Amino acid sequence: MSPIRSVISSTLVILVVGLVVPPSDGADNASSASAVNGAHTETKFLIMPMPGADPVGLARFHAGNHCKLVREFPSLRNLQVLLGPEQVPLAEILSRYQNSGFVEYVEPDYHVHFENVFADDPAFLDGTLWGLNNAGQNGGLPDADIDAPEAWSAMTSASNVIVAVVDTGIRYTHEDLVGNIWTNPLDGSHGTNVLTGSTDPNDDHGHGTLVAGVIGAMGNNGVGVVGVAWRVQLMACKFANASDGSVSDVLACLDYARTNGAHIINASWGLDEFSLSLSNAISSLRAAGILVVAAAGNQSRNIDLLPRYPASYDLDNVIAVAATTRRDELYPLSNVGATNVDLAAPGSEIYSTAFQSDSAYAFDEGTSMATAYVSGAAALVRAAHPADSPAQIIARLLAAADPLPGLDGMCVSDGRLNLRKALAVTVAAPLLNGAVTSLNGSFVLRISADPGRDYVVEATTNLLEWIPVSTNLTGLTGSIVLTNILSGDTASQFYRARLAP
Repeated sequence: MSPIRSVISSTLVILVVGLVVPPSDGADNASSASAVNGAHTETKFLIMPMPGADPVGLARFHAGNHCKLVREFPSLRNLQVLLGPEQVPLAEILSRYQNSGFVEYVEPDYHVHFENVFADDPAFLDGTLWGLNNAGQNGGLPDADIDAPEAWSAMTSASNVIVAVVDTGIRYTHEDLVGNIWTNPLDGSHGTNVLTGSTDPNDDHGHGTLVAGVIGAMGNNGVGVVGVAWRVQLMACKFANASDGSVSDVLACLDYARTNGAHIINASWGLDEFSLSLSNAISSLRAAGILVVAAAGNQSRNIDLLPRYPASYDLDNVIAVAATTRRDELYPLSNVGATNVDLAAPGSEIYSTAFQSDSAYAFDEGTSMATAYVSGAAALVRAAHPADSPAQIIARLLAAADPLPGLDGMCVSDGRLNLRKALAVTVAAPLLNGAVTSLNGSFVLRISADPGRDYVVEATTNLLEWIPVSTNLTGLTGSIVLTNILSGDTASQFYRARLAP
């Protein structure tokens, strides 16, 4: 048997067969990782010969057009893969074949990309950032996450969106934040420090830097962590240090954010007292089209009965956030409220950027971190729908939430943030990629799919009777590797994978 790679589909089918012509070089391996969306390799294409076509005449037609037969699949009605001459445009070659009378159809060798996008940031790859991608690591519940890799296949950047982190400041020189820090075009600063009346919002406490990393630590840079948004503009608005801040200082930060073009306010803080001034300030942000993402609080209470502000303000530009764990359970300290809390997001054991040095990272937890998840998601949704009002962005996030039994009656959506659904990325039929190799007499099948999901692998030798040979849970990278699945010496073996029912 010769190794081949499959075409990708919602149900993966891999054929292992004695080929007429084996692959001549590594070009086919490159094409297997390509994507649909109209892109194709420069010279490779596929033809389905017309039933009854003269094979000798077809071979002469190949030679006359300087096209090389790369492989042929006898069990698939002699489907052929051809390599055309580089000097002839592919469109011209396709036209020649379509009009030749030899083929039923001809098409480019379309590129096929994975549906998921995996950042190369170490803490993402090793599973530490479970809220983005949960495959059951460290006792977690598979898929108890915001479906970040699936969402990133559609969008990773909100580089035109400014998120004001109204907090303890940001360590804006941090290695994983520096490229996403907003810069004031008027003075080159990165925000405001209302405590000192200066333009240096450097973080001397840590909370703001942790929040900033969850929202928008730079993605796919091979360093540290990755935020919900790989690219975004983080505006540092410092109103507090190691001790609590004040409403007046918050108001100064909100005014600065509004004046300097912020689109989203991350408010990972709260107070029990009703402040009309704060309410009016947030109402003015509404008039400016600014969304406020507010923490529900960590007092283990129902804020419908005992309000927490700004989460409990009855304003349609405020979205209030509770926290969940890696098992999709309510975080024990999280506040709830069927009316005043909108949705939940990961908030337990959250790893992010830290303020102690430019390469420091740390864990934190609570509704502050959950709020940052929603701010990052809101930034991507706004980037996708720039004309949306804050209320419309909130509606998208709530409609996309994953309902959870433990959140039933605990918040408006009864659910946890799902970024994939909020960006309308459809993966109901996940794309699969497969490859087969023969190593030291062993047959090895490798399948790539969605992480943390069960797939059934089936096999057949006749395309009529499919035999289940394995059920596997994909890991963090969404891969399954199986060896010596179907015994026997048959000339053809077929494999397919699908989501387990």
